[in-house]
Amino acid sequence: MVLSASSNSNSLKLINNSPVNIIPLSNGLRVVHQDMPHSSVVVADVWVDAGVTKEPVGWFGMAHFLEHMIFKGSLNVLPGEFDFVVENNGGFANAATSYDYAHFFLVTASQYVGATLPYLGEILLQAQIPDEEFYLERDVVLEELRASNDDYDWLAFQCLSNLIYPSHPYGRSVLGEEGLLLENTPNQMRCFHKTHYQPERMSVVLVGDIREKDAIALIEDSFGNFGVRSECPPVTFDSEPPMVDIRRKQLFFPRLEQSRLIMGWSGPGIDNLEGAIALDLISMILSGGRTSRLVRQLREEKQLVLDISCDFSLQKDSSLFTISAYLYPQNLNKVEEIIRQEIYNLQTKSMEDKELANCKKSLIHDYIFSTETPEQLAGLYGYYHVLKDAKLALQYPDILMNLTPEQLKCYASQYLCPQYYAACEVHGR
Repeated sequence: MVLSASSNSNSLKLINNSPVNIIPLSNGLRVVHQDMPHSSVVVADVWVDAGVTKEPVGWFGMAHFLEHMIFKGSLNVLPGEFDFVVENNGGFANAATSYDYAHFFLVTASQYVGATLPYLGEILLQAQIPDEEFYLERDVVLEELRASNDDYDWLAFQCLSNLIYPSHPYGRSVLGEEGLLLENTPNQMRCFHKTHYQPERMSVVLVGDIREKDAIALIEDSFGNFGVRSECPPVTFDSEPPMVDIRRKQLFFPRLEQSRLIMGWSGPGIDNLEGAIALDLISMILSGGRTSRLVRQLREEKQLVLDISCDFSLQKDSSLFTISAYLYPQNLNKVEEIIRQEIYNLQTKSMEDKELANCKKSLIHDYIFSTETPEQLAGLYGYYHVLKDAKLALQYPDILMNLTPEQLKCYASQYLCPQYYAACEVHGR
C-alpha cells in the first residue's frame, strides 16, 4: 500500500481514494475524518492535550486519575450509564493516558454512532467528579500503582526514564505517586479538567462508515457544550541537557531468575520526524529479527543473552530509544561492550544495501499491518495530531524509503553515543 499527500494541505489521500480531512471547527475543536464506506463500523477517538506534561507540581498522577473519573458520569449521565449504552449497542469503549495526551475511544456499528457519541461528549465535557466517587476510585488507582511495583520490567523502565529525564515530566510515572494522590482533592481534579478539557486542546477523530457532513454535524452536536473554564497552577520545565556521561543504577529484586540490562538514549521529538524515523529504522537494524545485528551476534552466535530487543517511542518533546537484554549477570559487561561497539559501527561504517533494504521492507510491512482497521487508523491519526499534525502520520513511508546510509550514520552520531547513555541493571538477590 502506497501513501501520498494530496495537493490540498488539509486533505490527505490513501491509495483507495478515501480522503483524510482535517476540519477546524469555530469553537477551536479539531476534527479528523476519514470516510470508509466499505466498513461496517465507526471509531470515535477523542485526544486531549492533557497528559503528564500538563500536571502542576504536587498534582502528579492527576491526568491518569482523571481518565478514571471521566467514566463516573455527569449530571445527565449516571456512573456506568455510558458503558451500558455503548455495550447495549454492541460496541466497546476504553481510554489511556500517557505523557503527551489522554484519549478516549468508542467502537460501534455505524448505525449506532449517533446514539453513543453524544454520551462520550457529555462525560468528557461535563464530568461531574463527585466527591464520593473520587475517594472510591482513588483506591482503584492506588491499587493499580501498587500492582505496578510487582512488575520488575515496569520498574526498570521507570528507573531508566528517570535517569534520562531527571527534570522533564517524561521521567515520572504516568500513575503518579501514592503520597501525592492521597493529598489531592476533588476540587483540584475539577480545576485540572476545566483547564485542559477545552476545545482548543481537543481533537475528535472519526473513521469508518460515516459521511463528512454527518460526522461534522454529529460532532458539533456532541461536543458543543464545554464547561466553564478554570486555570491550574502554571507548569514549566526545561529541556533536558544532553548526557555527558554514563548514568547507571542497579536494582535488586527477590525471586528474579534472569538479570536485565536496559540502555537508553533520548532522541528527536516530533519536530524532527525524519530523525525519529531514522532511529526507528536503526532499531530494526539492531534487533529486527534473527539476522539483525544484535540478535544474531549476542543470542544466536555467542549465546550471551536469552533475548534482546530495541524500541523507539516517538514523543512530542524528546523521544526514547532503548535496548533491553535478558541475560545472566556474568555476561552483562561483555554484552554492554558489544552493544556499544555496534552503535559505534553504525556511526562509522556504511551498511550494505541489502541489509538496509530488508529493514525498510520490514518496517513498511509493520506500518501497513498497523493501518488495516478503522480503530488502528483512528489511533494513528489522533496520536500524530495531538503531537503536532495528523498529516505527518501518512509521511512515514516516504520518509523511511528515502533515508540514505549517510543519513543514518549522521543520526546515529547525533543521538546514539556509545560513551554517553543511561543504563539500568536489574538483578535477583
